[in-house]
This record gives sequence, structure tokens and C-alpha cells, in this order.
Amino acid sequence: MISRRNIRVKVMQLLYMIEAADTSVTRQRPEIELKKQFDQTTSLFVYLLYFMTEVARYAETNAVKRASRNLPSSADLNVNTKIAGNELLWIILESATFKKAQETFLPEKTLDTALVQKIYNELTAMPQYQEYIVVEGRDKVKEKEIIKLIFTHLMLPNDSFISHIEEHYNNWDDDAEMMEQLMLNYIQKPNSYNLQEMVSQEKWQFAKSLLVTSIEKKEQATELIKPKLKNWDAERIAQLDMILMRMGVCELLYFETIPTKVTINEYIDLAKEYSTQQSGQFVNGILDNIHKELTEAGKIQKIGYKK
Repeated sequence: MISRRNIRVKVMQLLYMIEAADTSVTRQRPEIELKKQFDQTTSLFVYLLYFMTEVARYAETNAVKRASRNLPSSADLNVNTKIAGNELLWIILESATFKKAQETFLPEKTLDTALVQKIYNELTAMPQYQEYIVVEGRDKVKEKEIIKLIFTHLMLPNDSFISHIEEHYNNWDDDAEMMEQLMLNYIQKPNSYNLQEMVSQEKWQFAKSLLVTSIEKKEQATELIKPKLKNWDAERIAQLDMILMRMGVCELLYFETIPTKVTINEYIDLAKEYSTQQSGQFVNGILDNIHKELTEAGKIQKIGYKK
């Protein structure tokens, strides 16, 4: 499932886009654009999952092709198709939520079968694969490891695959890190995922509220930030830093179930990762000062929260 950190990144990206484009349509109904972005994220995730399963299933296609040759060799007639019966593979393929996701997002229309074949051939040449197919029986850990290997060692580092993804999914650059974590989590616990609800209702409410509040309370948040900038010119500060600080101030003031420490740490990490080299320390100093001021003034009221 998409985490709150992932949600903050999506809101940050959309706020940046809104300010850069300054389109009235997006400003009027920003939550519609946010929902669209989450749908694009789900579509990308479903495709990565689908492609991975197609690589594993290609063992049977390869076996049929080789056995159909005019003069098949003994090796052609005895292709090992163990991976096509992989337990994790079939948990995924038989999952009702995965089947429904395929109907919704139609990943087969994007599939590059030549690339599937190429990656499958690379898989069969790996020593881990050779060790996997010679062992009789099925060990649950090994079943997961070989499927994970396709994703981590053959899909992600493959320039041809990444180019293919970038051609069809313009959100890859924004979502790549999130996709890696989601895929690894899915491989470990496929039954815990509902692909029709990658963002739970609770998290969607958080996402929508964070976006709308950050827009509606922009001026109030900015007025709290400006006095803390000292010798800094507010107009010359990195736009992304200002967006992150405004989001942080909004969480401190208006999201009573989120602990202040969590909020500050999250925005420090996002600034480090997505903005400039000095942004983490800069955002930390500003938000920490605002937090102290608001606490002393009794303006931060937090209640019980879910960890």
C-alpha cells in the first residue's frame, strides 16, 4: 500500500506543478488531479507486476518454441519449465485483485514481448536460475527469491526495460523509488495488497486534506515562515523548499493526529532527497523554530494518533 511518505511526495509534486503551471483548472479541483496521479501510480505498479509474471511464464512459451523446431535437439525437448509453476507466481496470477487490475489497466497492451524474451534469456543464464531449476520440490523462500531476482537484477538495472517504461509511463521518474519498495513488499506479502485500493480511504482523506489545506492556508503558512528566514530573501529560496515548509507548517497546525516530530523529520528527509544539498538542514532549522514558537503560544494541539 502507498505510504504517507509516498503521499507527501505526490502532494509536493502536485503543488510544485500547480505553482509552475498556474492553471486555474488545477487550482479549482486539485484533488481530481491528485486522484489521477494515484491512478497512474497504480497502473505503473500493475504493469511492473504483469511484466515480471510474463518473464516467469515465458519458460513454457520457450519450451513450446524449442520443441517445435524442425530438428529439435535433446535439450530442445527437455526445457526446464519449473519457474512457470512457481508458487508465488501463481498466487499473483490467481489473485482476484490482480485479475481485476488487469481488466482495469490492460497491461497486456503495453507489453513488449521481445523484451520479455530477452530478459527471460538473461534469467536462464544466471547461476541462481541454474541452481533453482535443478532442485526438486518447491521451497517457499527460494520461490520468492527467484521471482524477486527477475525484478531486482533483470528489470530495474536494464536500460532497455527502463526506456520501455519511460516511453509508456511518464510518472516513472517520480515514482521509481516508490515502485521498488512497493514491489519488494508485494513479493513478500502478495495477499496483503488490494490493487483496487492502493491508497486506503483513510490515507486518501489525508492526501486530499494535505493538498487542499496546503493551498488554502498558503498565505498563513508563508507568514509564519518569512520572519524565520533572517537574511534570506523569500523570493530567492528554492521553490521546493518553500512548498515543503508550507506543507510542514500545515501539518503542525491542522493535522492533530500526526506527531510534530514525525512531521518535521518527514519534511527534512524530503528536502534532502528532492531539493538542494543544503535543503535538509535549512528546512530543519525553519520548521524547528516555527514548532517552538507555536508550542509556546499554545497553538499546536495534538490528540491520540495511530502509529
